[in-house]
Order: sequence, then structure tokens, then C-alpha cells
Amino acid sequence: MVDSLPVSVAVFIGAAAVIALCGIRLTDYADQLADKTGWGEALMGGLFLAGVTSLPDFAATLTAAADGYAELGMGNVLGSMAVNLAFLAVGDLTYRRANLEHAAASSGNLIQAALFIVLLTIPLLAMLTPTFAVLGVHPATPVLLVAYLFGYRLVRRDLDKPMWHPRHTEQTVKDKPDERRAHGKSLSGLWFSFVLLALITSAAGWLLMSSAETLVDRTLLSQTLVGTLLTAVFTSLPELVTTLAAIRFGALTLAVGNILGTNCFNVMVIAAADVAYRDGSIYHAITGQQLVWTAIAILLTGILLLGLLRRERYGIARMGFESLLVLVIYVGAAMSVVLL
Repeated sequence: MVDSLPVSVAVFIGAAAVIALCGIRLTDYADQLADKTGWGEALMGGLFLAGVTSLPDFAATLTAAADGYAELGMGNVLGSMAVNLAFLAVGDLTYRRANLEHAAASSGNLIQAALFIVLLTIPLLAMLTPTFAVLGVHPATPVLLVAYLFGYRLVRRDLDKPMWHPRHTEQTVKDKPDERRAHGKSLSGLWFSFVLLALITSAAGWLLMSSAETLVDRTLLSQTLVGTLLTAVFTSLPELVTTLAAIRFGALTLAVGNILGTNCFNVMVIAAADVAYRDGSIYHAITGQQLVWTAIAILLTGILLLGLLRRERYGIARMGFESLLVLVIYVGAAMSVVLL
């Protein structure tokens, strides 16, 4: 949509600024909604906030898939999953009281992390199995939808009747309503503001992606590099902003829940891309590089899950060992795409 290179740069900077500003307010409203509705930060971050921050990824991936760019579309969504987890590690670096994995103890986030590993394993198996599709759609796609809905039913049930609670320490930040903000905006007002900012963020995400594509079209970069690194980072800016904003507001469970919930929602983006891609199943139209990024996303989530269970109080520079390992692995994977 943006053909001029100077205009693309200006649009990119402007869209990024809009996403940053809206992301901060979205996190604040999501935290207040979690308190007023009683749904909790894990569910609010993992479902509603995650859905909103995933809109740029959703639009970018579906556009690429519908246009026949399977590698670009899958690279965008898989790269977004990996960079989201790296963003959470960056958030851990900014939280100075303790390791984020220790302070944000929540059974809901543990379930979401395990759910994401299960969900992403389904398309991984589809990529590794022989080519098969019905009307251009792989059977794994409807299975993903059912698994996603069932998984969040488990998250909701855990919120209502948790079977266990993490041990509380001086560094643990509990997910509980903030009474000081109980008399702020009305529930309907919060929902209106949340939806309005979601629409603005979505529009900014479209512009960000459009300008990024124009910048990439002027180069000789591969679809894999563009998808897994450039567009993945660009369209994932809402996750970075909302994560850092949630940590700043003290909504640590919301910060972790947003990242894990966004990644779970992005698996649904893969399912939608399979439907949008019309030259057969998208799982069999990609190269081995996307298989690697699928495995990396699963690996990074497994490391994060270990950190949430182990709950180390302090690490290197008040950063958890697991967060540091996530950053090292992601940077190494990104460098391999650039150099190879």
C-alpha cells in the first residue's frame, strides 16, 4: 500500500509510536477489567489482551498465505512466537525486585504454557507427515481449533476451582483486585475504551506491516529472513509494549499471561493460514527452516515453563537463568538465519 521508501519509513515510525502508546493504555484497561470482572490477570491477558495484540500478526500472516507466500506467512507467525518469548525475557530484565518467573506465580500461566506446547506440536506433526489435505485443508487444522477451545476451558475451570496454589513468598506478586482503582471507569466504559484501542492498534499494525513489506521489497532478502525476523518483530511490537507496560503497572501475571496467550492464539493463526492458502496444505508448502523455528518456539516455551515451576528468586543481574537462556537461544537462532 505504501510504495515510496521515505514515506514507508515515516509510516513505520508513526505506526510503531501509535502501537506503543495504545499498548500501554490497553494493558492498563486489561488490568482493570481483570479486577472488575473477576476473571483474573491470567485469563484476561491470555485471552482478550492476547487476541488484541495478535491482530497485526493475524492480518500479516493471512495476507501472505492468501497471496501464495507460504514461507513468508508461516515465517511471520512462527518468528512472532519465538520473539514474544524473548520479549518476556527482556521484561524479566526490567523487573528488578526478583526474577519474573518467581514473582508471577500462577497456575493459569502454567496451564497456558503447557497448552501452547501441545497446540504447536499439532502443526509440527502435520509438517512431518506425508502430504494430505481435504479441499486444500489439512485435518490438523480443525483439530487445532478444538484443542484451543478445550484448552481455554481448562484455564477457565482452573480460575474457578484451582487444584493447587503456588507458594507465596515476599517476592511473589499476587493476582488480586486493586481496590484503589475499583471506583474508576465503569465496566462498560472500560470495555468501550479497550475495543476502541484494539481497533486503532489493529489499523496501526496493518500500516506497520505494509510499510515493512515496502522496505523489504526494495532488498534481496529471503522470505524466511523477512518473515521470521523482520515482519515477526514488527508485528510483535504490541506484545513488547504491553508486556513492559504490565510489568510497570505491577500486573506480572498479566504480562506472562499475555505472552503465553498470544502464542496460543497465534497457533490459531496457523490454522487460519492453512485455510487461506489455496495451493494445498500450507504445512507442506514450507521449507525445513520453518520446522526449525517451530521446534525453537516449543523449546523456548519448555524452558520458560521450567522457570515458572522452579521459581528461582534471583539470578544473574536479577534475571532468571531461564530468561537468559531464552535470550541466548533466540539470538543464536536469529543470527543463523542472517548468516546461513
